[in-house]
Amino acid sequence: MSFSLWLTLLLACVVISFTPGAGAINTMGNALNHGFRRAIWGILGQQAALIVHIAIVALGVGVLVASSPVLFEIIRYSGAAYLAYLGLRLILRRPAVAAEVAEPAEPVDARDAGEPGDGPATSPGAAGGARAESRWSMFRRGLWVNLLNPKAIVFFLAFLPQFIRPADPLLPQYLTVAVTVVAVDVAVMWGFFALAAQGFRRFSRTVRGQRTIDIVFGILFIAVALLLAFLH
Repeated sequence: MSFSLWLTLLLACVVISFTPGAGAINTMGNALNHGFRRAIWGILGQQAALIVHIAIVALGVGVLVASSPVLFEIIRYSGAAYLAYLGLRLILRRPAVAAEVAEPAEPVDARDAGEPGDGPATSPGAAGGARAESRWSMFRRGLWVNLLNPKAIVFFLAFLPQFIRPADPLLPQYLTVAVTVVAVDVAVMWGFFALAAQGFRRFSRTVRGQRTIDIVFGILFIAVALLLAFLH
């Protein structure tokens, strides 16, 4: 891949990553609930899904998904249902204990303290002693948020050929595309969306703030689910 073509790819990836979507909503929600550092696990799950999408297109399966209305609709509605489920779960979730009430701090075992800089091992949405969501759970949720989106496959099907030269070895080209897409998306998700969410973390330390944030992000997830289900 020539340097000029790679620069074009880089610019396109930056623009795409900054476009708000389910991945950005998931990232900001993770940063608010679990801290800036732990948000990376959800982001890594989303990147794993992007790699799967690129592999699907590279192997030619993307053509099958794009040309099969039934398969496309099954994946589309499954993705919409999953996003709606995440939204409803946030809306229905209730903080366990009023965070506004100041209580004496209890010593925390180092093994349960989470990562340095992430704050307590409890999420704002579960004040009062509930353990933070595990890294694997955050990774898995990020994976499914991006994976259950057939439009991403169709998008990559239209996007990738612009940067692939059939006359040249294909594997190095697809690897270059994958590394660029993932690196840019991690930088934007973690360096912009997760960082932007930190400004609201203080607000999330009260029960009222927690409820407001959960409802807002729940509605956003449901809105994206409706867009995925009804916009063609």
